[in-house]
Amino acid sequence: MNINVNGQSISFEGQTLEDLVIQYKLEPELIVTEVDGEIISREERGAKQLQDGMKIELVHFVGGG
Repeated sequence: MNINVNGQSISFEGQTLEDLVIQYKLEPELIVTEVDGEIISREERGAKQLQDGMKIELVHFVGGG
């Protein structure tokens, strides 16, 4: 399927939002996920099925000072 992640069109073979987080090797506790304008909670990521054309934002928090 083709999805849009953080403004870039990609081809993705996974099924769920959690699969996408894993593919990007992001720390699950440190990101916020949004699908088509809706915030998806950490608990819901494994159940959120992705479909062709979805727009996804992955926001990763980075500490610093």
